[in-house]
Amino acid sequence: MKKAGRNDLCPCGSGRKFKKCHWGREDELPVEAADSLSAEEMGGKIAALPLVDYGRARAMAGGLDIAELTGKRVGIKYVDLKSYAELGFLGSGHNEAEEGRGGGIFVNPYKTRKSDPDHVYLAISPDIDDSVLIHQLAHVLTHLGDTGSGPGTLDGLALEVGIPVDHLEHPDEFGYWLDYLQKKFEVVPDADDAIILYLYRNGQLIKTSEIGEKNGMVLRAKSERMFRFLGEHSEEIDGIIKGLAGYIGPRKQEE
Repeated sequence: MKKAGRNDLCPCGSGRKFKKCHWGREDELPVEAADSLSAEEMGGKIAALPLVDYGRARAMAGGLDIAELTGKRVGIKYVDLKSYAELGFLGSGHNEAEEGRGGGIFVNPYKTRKSDPDHVYLAISPDIDDSVLIHQLAHVLTHLGDTGSGPGTLDGLALEVGIPVDHLEHPDEFGYWLDYLQKKFEVVPDADDAIILYLYRNGQLIKTSEIGEKNGMVLRAKSERMFRFLGEHSEEIDGIIKGLAGYIGPRKQEE
């Protein structure tokens, strides 16, 4: 594969232009994606992986009428996280995934849309718990609802605007689906998701329509508002998340 130009599609398989995705961060690109395989070839390898059923994965997917919820007749397939990582399609910083632990990843549908257009893929580890499952399923429903960007595609925008990518990857619509799934499957969220739910229920998350407009001033203002809200309610938030998985201590009051 020839070296990607600024206006070519990013080799990561996100579907975004290189200059808006991994331009300047080529070291984060999967070696295979950057050097040899097209998105279609990647999709074929992903679709060929054996299917798995860890934790409540199949029960949760089976309990969702995706067509009714999103209007899309698409199924969910689960593959093993370690096997997926061994394909070489992950960037740097995924040590747990490479060891076959650490939960799950929503595979960018752009990679598999030609090889298997009727399904989206989640790569999950045998130790996946319910909170990680509903988090990844919320990403799936957000994407299928025509309101979400593909997973791993917002780093460039976050860098350009100067805000945490988490604020873009977990928009208001994600909060809606996380809230829905948490209640439907009676899941105790981890500390991070409990904070997302708190922000959602208090109307603090950025909407995907605002993300789609890519107005830096608006996005920075919304992000700063979120930080202020977290600081002003740090004591209440700490009371909610204390004792949950992933809790690392009281949040510091924002100045």
